[in-house]
Amino acid sequence: MANNKVIITCAVTGSIHTPSMSPHLPVTPDEIAAGAVAAAEAGAAILHLHARDPQDGRPSADPDHFMAFLPRIKQACDAVVNITTGGSAQMTLDERLAAPLQAQPEMCSLNMGSMNFGTFPLLQRYKEWKHDWEPGFLEASRDTVFKNTFADIEGVLDRLGNGCGTRFEFECYDSGHIQTVAFYLAQGLIKPPVFLQFVLGVLGGADASPEQLMHMKATADRLLGEAYRFSVLAAGRQQMPLGTLGVILGGNVRVGLEDSLSIGRGRLAESNAQQVEKIRRILEELGYEAAKPDEVRETLKLKGGDRVSF
Repeated sequence: MANNKVIITCAVTGSIHTPSMSPHLPVTPDEIAAGAVAAAEAGAAILHLHARDPQDGRPSADPDHFMAFLPRIKQACDAVVNITTGGSAQMTLDERLAAPLQAQPEMCSLNMGSMNFGTFPLLQRYKEWKHDWEPGFLEASRDTVFKNTFADIEGVLDRLGNGCGTRFEFECYDSGHIQTVAFYLAQGLIKPPVFLQFVLGVLGGADASPEQLMHMKATADRLLGEAYRFSVLAAGRQQMPLGTLGVILGGNVRVGLEDSLSIGRGRLAESNAQQVEKIRRILEELGYEAAKPDEVRETLKLKGGDRVSF
């Protein structure tokens, strides 16, 4: 893939934000499918997908909820489908793996360490809630550890990687997670090319700052050398600035309503596609081009959409 080609990933709904926070957050299968396809049409080559209970918007690990939109996305566009194995910190690992093991996608996310993952500060921003579950869900993150042990990681690499031919977006929330990637690369459990997602701005991980991004990249350069490519995910208002900086540093970028609900200061994004269009416009002004899905498949050595049966 040419040096000026940039992989744009769109994270369509996630499990952090709740329906009360934005009327534009996709919840139902129709909304998730439509949002994902529109993001692909806007230039996203990878679609990172979570599911929600269509009745109340609660994050869901139910394979039936995933299968209500996955085939529709695959039929409507050529984007690489990337299914979460993180789900929510309040799900067990078996729950989180149920849908990926059934779908056997080209890519899955894989969180590279256990951590505190605090969403409870969002409670201070909202006074009214559409659903009773929302405040309790956020408050629970104050006393919940997001469990991703070495044994968990090894199991996912084996069951999904070896068992299903799935490759991974390794989500690294701090530099220690990059060390874990390097360890498993040296052990042969991870095969290059490695695709890192630097996750900046989650309470409990590295903050969303240029200094942290530079540190993460320097750590990956030192430990992984030429074996990796990276992307930048910055939560909240730093989404566009740090994503752009990541591209200038030689990386790729992730946007989407999972990571930020805004399109500008004080303005809610009306869709995932709107965020994709904005980052694509910024990058094209700087001389970059959005990579096509097949270019991504070749670069990241994915098995190909024709080998996915959902």
